[in-house]
Amino acid sequence: MFQREDEEGPQSLCHQRVEGVISPCLDLRSASKWLARLEHLQKGLQDMKYQIEGASEDERQGILFTETVMADELPLNCRTPAIAEYDGTTDPMEHLSRFENAALLHRYTDGIKCRVFVTTFARAAQQWFNQLPVGAIGSFQEFRSLFLHQFASSRKLRKAELSLFAIRQKDDEPLKEYLQRFNAATLEVPAATQEVKASAFSQGLLDGDFFKSLDKKLVSKFDALLARAAKYINMKEAQAAKKETRGEKRKEIKEEAPSKEPRIDC
Repeated sequence: MFQREDEEGPQSLCHQRVEGVISPCLDLRSASKWLARLEHLQKGLQDMKYQIEGASEDERQGILFTETVMADELPLNCRTPAIAEYDGTTDPMEHLSRFENAALLHRYTDGIKCRVFVTTFARAAQQWFNQLPVGAIGSFQEFRSLFLHQFASSRKLRKAELSLFAIRQKDDEPLKEYLQRFNAATLEVPAATQEVKASAFSQGLLDGDFFKSLDKKLVSKFDALLARAAKYINMKEAQAAKKETRGEKRKEIKEEAPSKEPRIDC
Protein backbone atom coordinates (compact mmCIF):
# COMPACT_ATOMS: atom_id res chain seq x y z
CA MET A 1 0.00 0.00 0.00
CA PHE A 2 1.04 3.58 -0.49
CA GLN A 3 2.37 5.59 2.45
CA ARG A 4 -0.21 7.82 4.11
CA GLU A 5 0.22 11.59 4.10
CA ASP A 6 0.06 11.81 7.92
CA GLU A 7 3.33 9.83 8.08
CA GLU A 8 5.12 12.63 6.24
CA GLY A 9 3.73 15.47 8.33
CA PRO A 10 0.78 17.79 7.93
CA GLN A 11 -0.42 18.34 4.37
CA SER A 12 -3.15 20.43 2.84
CA LEU A 13 -6.44 18.76 1.91
CA CYS A 14 -5.34 18.87 -1.73
CA HIS A 15 -2.50 16.51 -0.91
CA GLN A 16 -4.51 14.04 1.16
CA ARG A 17 -5.26 10.62 -0.30
CA VAL A 18 -7.15 7.50 0.58
CA GLU A 19 -5.02 4.40 1.00
CA GLY A 20 -4.07 3.07 -2.44
CA VAL A 21 -5.47 6.13 -4.29
CA ILE A 22 -3.12 8.91 -5.36
CA SER A 23 -4.42 12.48 -5.34
CA PRO A 24 -3.94 14.36 -8.61
CA CYS A 25 -2.55 17.25 -6.56
CA LEU A 26 1.06 16.37 -5.71
CA ASP A 27 3.72 18.66 -4.37
CA LEU A 28 7.22 18.63 -5.84
CA ARG A 29 8.58 16.29 -3.18
CA SER A 30 5.85 13.69 -3.77
CA ALA A 31 6.29 13.92 -7.54
CA SER A 32 10.02 13.26 -7.19
CA LYS A 33 9.33 10.16 -5.12
CA TRP A 34 6.95 8.75 -7.71
CA LEU A 35 9.41 9.45 -10.51
CA ALA A 36 12.07 7.54 -8.57
CA ARG A 37 9.70 4.62 -8.12
CA LEU A 38 8.86 4.67 -11.83
CA GLU A 39 12.55 4.56 -12.77
CA HIS A 40 13.03 1.62 -10.40
CA LEU A 41 10.11 -0.20 -12.02
CA GLN A 42 11.47 0.44 -15.52
CA LYS A 43 14.86 -0.92 -14.49
CA GLY A 44 13.17 -4.05 -13.13
CA LEU A 45 11.35 -4.59 -16.42
CA GLN A 46 14.59 -4.12 -18.34
CA ASP A 47 16.34 -6.67 -16.14
CA MET A 48 13.49 -9.09 -16.73
CA LYS A 49 13.85 -8.58 -20.49
CA TYR A 50 17.54 -9.50 -20.27
CA GLN A 51 16.63 -12.58 -18.25
CA ILE A 52 14.15 -13.68 -20.91
CA GLU A 53 16.60 -13.13 -23.76
CA GLY A 54 19.24 -15.19 -21.98
CA ALA A 55 16.89 -17.92 -20.75
CA SER A 56 16.70 -21.44 -22.11
CA GLU A 57 13.60 -22.53 -24.03
CA ASP A 58 12.04 -24.20 -20.97
CA GLU A 59 12.80 -21.17 -18.77
CA ARG A 60 11.41 -18.82 -21.41
CA GLN A 61 8.14 -20.78 -21.56
CA GLY A 62 7.85 -20.56 -17.79
CA ILE A 63 8.16 -16.77 -17.99
CA LEU A 64 5.70 -16.31 -20.88
CA PHE A 65 3.04 -18.56 -19.34
CA THR A 66 1.23 -17.58 -16.14
CA GLU A 67 1.59 -19.54 -12.91
CA THR A 68 -1.83 -21.13 -13.54
CA VAL A 69 -0.61 -22.64 -16.80
CA MET A 70 2.66 -23.83 -15.28
CA ALA A 71 0.87 -25.36 -12.27
CA ASP A 72 -0.53 -28.31 -14.26
CA GLU A 73 1.78 -31.27 -13.71
CA LEU A 74 3.04 -33.07 -16.78
CA PRO A 75 1.92 -36.75 -16.66
CA LEU A 76 4.68 -39.37 -16.79
CA ASN A 77 3.13 -40.94 -19.90
CA CYS A 78 2.48 -37.61 -21.66
CA ARG A 79 3.15 -37.80 -25.40
CA THR A 80 3.65 -35.00 -27.87
CA PRO A 81 1.23 -35.17 -30.81
CA ALA A 82 2.47 -36.73 -34.04
CA ILE A 83 1.65 -33.73 -36.23
CA ALA A 84 3.76 -31.61 -38.55
CA GLU A 85 5.45 -28.50 -37.18
CA TYR A 86 3.92 -25.11 -37.91
CA ASP A 87 6.27 -22.51 -39.40
CA GLY A 88 3.78 -19.72 -40.09
CA THR A 89 3.40 -20.28 -43.84
CA THR A 90 0.38 -22.61 -43.92
CA ASP A 91 -3.22 -22.33 -42.69
CA PRO A 92 -3.09 -21.86 -38.88
CA MET A 93 -6.64 -23.17 -38.47
CA GLU A 94 -5.70 -26.50 -40.03
CA HIS A 95 -2.71 -26.86 -37.68
CA LEU A 96 -4.80 -25.85 -34.68
CA SER A 97 -7.52 -28.36 -35.57
CA ARG A 98 -4.99 -31.19 -35.84
CA PHE A 99 -3.49 -30.24 -32.48
CA GLU A 100 -6.87 -29.97 -30.74
CA ASN A 101 -7.84 -33.42 -32.02
CA ALA A 102 -4.59 -34.84 -30.64
CA ALA A 103 -5.08 -32.99 -27.33
CA LEU A 104 -8.54 -34.51 -27.02
CA LEU A 105 -7.14 -37.98 -27.70
CA HIS A 106 -4.39 -37.61 -25.07
CA ARG A 107 -6.70 -35.80 -22.60
CA TYR A 108 -4.43 -32.82 -22.07
CA THR A 109 -5.40 -30.37 -19.33
CA ASP A 110 -5.64 -26.69 -20.25
CA GLY A 111 -2.16 -25.92 -18.95
CA ILE A 112 -0.60 -28.94 -20.65
CA LYS A 113 -2.23 -27.95 -23.94
CA CYS A 114 -0.51 -24.56 -23.76
CA ARG A 115 2.90 -26.03 -23.02
CA VAL A 116 2.65 -28.82 -25.61
CA PHE A 117 1.20 -26.60 -28.34
CA VAL A 118 4.32 -24.43 -28.40
CA THR A 119 6.47 -27.52 -29.08
CA THR A 120 4.78 -27.78 -32.50
CA PHE A 121 6.18 -24.37 -33.57
CA ALA A 122 9.12 -23.81 -35.92
CA ARG A 123 10.89 -20.85 -37.52
CA ALA A 124 8.54 -17.81 -37.76
CA ALA A 125 6.01 -19.29 -35.33
CA GLN A 126 8.70 -19.99 -32.73
CA GLN A 127 10.15 -16.49 -33.16
CA TRP A 128 6.72 -14.95 -32.66
CA PHE A 129 6.17 -16.94 -29.46
CA ASN A 130 9.55 -15.92 -28.05
CA GLN A 131 8.66 -12.24 -28.47
CA LEU A 132 5.42 -12.39 -26.49
CA PRO A 133 5.30 -10.29 -23.31
CA VAL A 134 5.77 -11.81 -19.87
CA GLY A 135 2.69 -13.68 -18.64
CA ALA A 136 0.89 -13.20 -21.96
CA ILE A 137 -0.74 -16.63 -21.91
CA GLY A 138 -3.00 -17.63 -19.03
CA SER A 139 -5.17 -20.23 -20.79
CA PHE A 140 -5.31 -22.21 -24.01
CA GLN A 141 -8.21 -20.05 -25.20
CA GLU A 142 -5.94 -16.98 -24.93
CA PHE A 143 -3.11 -18.84 -26.69
CA ARG A 144 -5.49 -19.94 -29.42
CA SER A 145 -6.75 -16.40 -30.06
CA LEU A 146 -3.24 -14.91 -30.14
CA PHE A 147 -2.03 -17.63 -32.51
CA LEU A 148 -4.91 -17.25 -35.00
CA HIS A 149 -4.65 -13.46 -34.94
CA GLN A 150 -0.91 -13.50 -35.58
CA PHE A 151 -1.07 -15.85 -38.57
CA ALA A 152 -4.43 -14.74 -39.98
CA SER A 153 -2.76 -13.73 -43.26
CA SER A 154 -1.79 -17.38 -43.87
CA ARG A 155 -5.35 -18.68 -43.68
CA LYS A 156 -6.86 -20.16 -46.81
CA LEU A 157 -9.57 -18.02 -48.33
CA ARG A 158 -12.90 -19.76 -48.64
CA LYS A 159 -13.92 -20.11 -52.26
CA ALA A 160 -17.25 -18.84 -53.55
CA GLU A 161 -20.02 -21.16 -54.73
CA LEU A 162 -19.43 -20.07 -58.32
CA SER A 163 -16.02 -21.76 -58.24
CA LEU A 164 -17.77 -25.16 -58.31
CA PHE A 165 -19.24 -24.37 -61.72
CA ALA A 166 -15.70 -24.04 -63.13
CA ILE A 167 -15.01 -27.74 -62.48
CA ARG A 168 -15.38 -29.87 -65.61
CA GLN A 169 -15.00 -33.58 -66.29
CA LYS A 170 -11.98 -34.15 -68.53
CA ASP A 171 -12.32 -35.99 -71.84
CA ASP A 172 -10.44 -39.06 -70.62
CA GLU A 173 -11.54 -38.82 -66.97
CA PRO A 174 -13.70 -41.64 -65.57
CA LEU A 175 -16.84 -40.61 -63.69
CA LYS A 176 -15.37 -41.98 -60.44
CA GLU A 177 -12.32 -39.70 -60.61
CA TYR A 178 -14.42 -36.66 -61.54
CA LEU A 179 -16.70 -37.36 -58.59
CA GLN A 180 -13.73 -37.59 -56.19
CA ARG A 181 -12.24 -34.35 -57.53
CA PHE A 182 -15.55 -32.50 -57.27
CA ASN A 183 -16.13 -33.78 -53.74
CA ALA A 184 -12.72 -32.48 -52.65
CA ALA A 185 -13.56 -29.06 -54.09
CA THR A 186 -16.84 -28.84 -52.16
CA LEU A 187 -14.91 -29.03 -48.87
CA GLU A 188 -13.49 -25.58 -49.66
CA VAL A 189 -16.99 -24.17 -50.17
CA PRO A 190 -18.81 -25.11 -46.94
CA ALA A 191 -21.61 -22.60 -47.60
CA ALA A 192 -22.66 -24.27 -50.86
CA THR A 193 -26.16 -25.75 -50.66
CA GLN A 194 -27.22 -29.22 -51.82
CA GLU A 195 -28.95 -27.68 -54.83
CA VAL A 196 -25.93 -25.60 -55.89
CA LYS A 197 -23.56 -28.57 -55.64
CA ALA A 198 -25.94 -30.82 -57.59
CA SER A 199 -26.33 -28.20 -60.33
CA ALA A 200 -22.57 -27.55 -60.61
CA PHE A 201 -21.74 -31.27 -60.70
CA SER A 202 -24.32 -31.96 -63.42
CA GLN A 203 -23.16 -29.07 -65.59
CA GLY A 204 -19.58 -30.29 -65.43
CA LEU A 205 -20.38 -33.79 -66.70
CA LEU A 206 -19.41 -35.00 -70.16
CA ASP A 207 -22.24 -35.82 -72.53
CA GLY A 208 -22.19 -39.54 -71.72
CA ASP A 209 -24.57 -42.24 -70.50
CA PHE A 210 -24.75 -40.96 -66.93
CA PHE A 211 -25.45 -37.39 -68.04
CA LYS A 212 -28.22 -38.64 -70.32
CA SER A 213 -29.74 -40.61 -67.46
CA LEU A 214 -29.96 -37.40 -65.44
CA ASP A 215 -31.84 -35.75 -68.30
CA LYS A 216 -34.50 -38.43 -68.01
CA LYS A 217 -34.80 -38.14 -64.23
CA LEU A 218 -33.56 -34.91 -62.65
CA VAL A 219 -31.92 -34.95 -59.21
CA SER A 220 -31.94 -31.69 -57.22
CA LYS A 221 -30.09 -32.81 -54.06
CA PHE A 222 -26.35 -33.49 -54.15
CA ASP A 223 -26.55 -36.40 -51.70
CA ALA A 224 -29.10 -38.13 -53.93
CA LEU A 225 -26.90 -37.40 -56.94
CA LEU A 226 -23.91 -38.97 -55.18
CA ALA A 227 -25.90 -42.12 -54.43
CA ARG A 228 -27.04 -42.34 -58.04
CA ALA A 229 -23.52 -41.78 -59.38
CA ALA A 230 -22.13 -44.44 -57.02
CA LYS A 231 -24.76 -46.91 -58.24
CA TYR A 232 -23.86 -46.15 -61.87
CA ILE A 233 -20.13 -46.52 -61.18
CA ASN A 234 -20.66 -49.87 -59.43
CA MET A 235 -22.75 -51.12 -62.36
CA LYS A 236 -20.08 -50.11 -64.89
CA GLU A 237 -17.31 -51.73 -62.83
CA ALA A 238 -19.35 -54.93 -62.52
CA GLN A 239 -19.94 -54.98 -66.28
CA ALA A 240 -16.24 -54.47 -66.96
CA ALA A 241 -15.32 -57.28 -64.55
CA LYS A 242 -17.87 -59.60 -66.16
CA LYS A 243 -16.59 -58.78 -69.63
CA GLU A 244 -13.02 -59.45 -68.55
CA THR A 245 -14.02 -62.80 -67.05
CA ARG A 246 -15.79 -63.84 -70.26
CA GLY A 247 -12.75 -62.87 -72.30
CA GLU A 248 -10.50 -65.05 -70.14
CA LYS A 249 -12.86 -68.02 -70.45
CA ARG A 250 -12.98 -67.71 -74.23
CA LYS A 251 -9.21 -67.62 -74.32
CA GLU A 252 -9.01 -70.78 -72.21
CA ILE A 253 -11.53 -72.61 -74.44
CA LYS A 254 -9.64 -71.60 -77.56
CA GLU A 255 -6.36 -72.86 -76.14
CA GLU A 256 -7.91 -76.20 -75.11
CA ALA A 257 -9.69 -76.84 -78.44
CA PRO A 258 -8.05 -79.53 -80.73
CA SER A 259 -6.21 -78.31 -83.79
CA LYS A 260 -8.22 -78.46 -87.06
CA GLU A 261 -5.14 -78.57 -89.29
CA PRO A 262 -5.22 -81.49 -91.85
CA ARG A 263 -3.39 -84.62 -90.82
CA ILE A 264 -0.42 -85.56 -92.99
CA ASP A 265 0.49 -89.27 -93.18
CA CYS A 266 4.12 -90.11 -93.67
